[in-house]
Amino acid sequence: MRLYSTNNKDIFVDLKTAVFQGLPEDNGLYMPEQIPVLPKGFFEELKDFSFQEIALNVCSNLFGDTIPMNDLAKLVTEAINFPAPLVKLDEQISILELFHGPSLAFKDFGARFMAKLMGYFNEEEDKELTILVATSGDTGGAVAAGFYKTPGIRVVILYPSGKVSNLQEKQLTTLGHNIQALEIDGTFDDCQALVKQAFLNKELRSKLRLSSANSINIARLIPQSFYYFQAYKQLPDPSTSTVFCVPSGNFGNLTAGLLAKKMGLPIDHFIAATNANDVVPEYLATGTYTARPSVPTISNAMDVGNPSNFARMLDLYSSTWNTMKSEISGYSFDDDLTREGVKEVFEKYNYVIDTHGAVGYLALKYYLNIHPQKRGVVLETAHPSKFIDEVEKVLDQKIDIPERLAILADKEKEAVFMKPEFEDFKTWLLDNIAS
Repeated sequence: MRLYSTNNKDIFVDLKTAVFQGLPEDNGLYMPEQIPVLPKGFFEELKDFSFQEIALNVCSNLFGDTIPMNDLAKLVTEAINFPAPLVKLDEQISILELFHGPSLAFKDFGARFMAKLMGYFNEEEDKELTILVATSGDTGGAVAAGFYKTPGIRVVILYPSGKVSNLQEKQLTTLGHNIQALEIDGTFDDCQALVKQAFLNKELRSKLRLSSANSINIARLIPQSFYYFQAYKQLPDPSTSTVFCVPSGNFGNLTAGLLAKKMGLPIDHFIAATNANDVVPEYLATGTYTARPSVPTISNAMDVGNPSNFARMLDLYSSTWNTMKSEISGYSFDDDLTREGVKEVFEKYNYVIDTHGAVGYLALKYYLNIHPQKRGVVLETAHPSKFIDEVEKVLDQKIDIPERLAILADKEKEAVFMKPEFEDFKTWLLDNIAS
C-alpha cells in the first residue's frame, strides 16, 4: 500500500511511514494511492459475514500485502471486539449505535485499531513513540483507552479547558501510566494547531518520534469505514435508497463513509450534520470555504471551526464543488433546536439520544421531508451519559451511566494547564518527553 499527501500527489510513502508520521511534512494529509472496489462476491455474502470478517476484507483489500494475513486477522479481531447495532426507530429512520466500546464513543473503533496497528509496527523500534492528540471531547478518551499501557508508546492529549463534559474530562485525565493530559486555555482549534505545529517543527522531529491519533492519521480513518458496511448489512432491504447522516466536527467520520462508498458500498447520499460550527454546510451551499474560530455548543465534540478532513473530502472529489454537493447535503442546528431534538426522539420513540445524535436526527428528518421515498441511518456517536447534565435537564429524568464510565466520577483529575502558545508546548515536550 502506498499513500500520497493531499498537497503533493507525486511523493509516496508506505503505510508504516504514514501511520508513524501522522502528518506529511508539507502539512497535507495522507491518502491511499488506490482505493480498490471490493469484489461483487463480498457484497453478495455480506449478510453472512461477522463484523470482524467485514473489517478484515476491507483492510486486506486496502493494505494489499503490507501485513501478512494472519497478523492482520489477529489485529482486527483484537481491535474490533464490540458491536455496532442498528436500532430501528420507524420505517424511515434507524440509529447506528457506535458507543459500545470502552470509552462509549465511536472513536473507539479507530483508536483501538490504530493502537494495535502502531503496536505491531512499533515492535521493531527501539525509541519510544510519542502520540500527540487534540480532542474536542471523545477522541481523547478513546485514544487513552486504546493505548493505555501499550509498550513503547506514550500519549499526550490536548483538550480545551472548560469545553468538555465532566465525565469526558475524567476519561482523559485519570488513567496515568503512559497517558498525559494537557488542559489548554483555548478551543479545540487551538489544540489542533499546536499538534500540527509540533509535527512540522524540525527540532521536535529530530529529538522525538512523534505521531498523531487524530483522524488526520490514516490509521484512525480506515477503521471508521468498517461500520458503514456493518450498518448496511443490518438493513432489512438493501435495495431501498439509503442515506447516512453523520454528526460532524473534524469530518473524519464522514470521510470514512466516503471511503466506504468508493470501495463499492451502495450509499445513496450523505448528510453532514453540524451544530453552529457550520463551515462545511456553508461550503456545500455556496462553494466558499471560510474557516473561523469554533464556538462552544452542547454538542462539544463537533465544535470545530476548521475541520482537517475537509482536505481529504476535496481530494476525493478532485476539488469539484458541484460533484460534492450532489452527493453530500449539509445542515446545521443551534443548541435550542438540538435540545428539542433530544426531547422529540425520547417522546416519539422512547429512545435516549445524545446531543450529537440529536443534531443528526434533525438533519435526517429535514432531508426526509424533502425526499420522503428514502430512508436514513443516523450515526449515534456517543452514549448519552457522556453528556448527562444536558440530557437529564432536557428530559427531566435520570439516565443510566454504564459502570465503566461511572467509576471515573470520583477519580482525581491530573492535567497540566497550559496557554495555547506553541513555544510553551514545545518547551514542555522537550523537558518532559525528550529528556
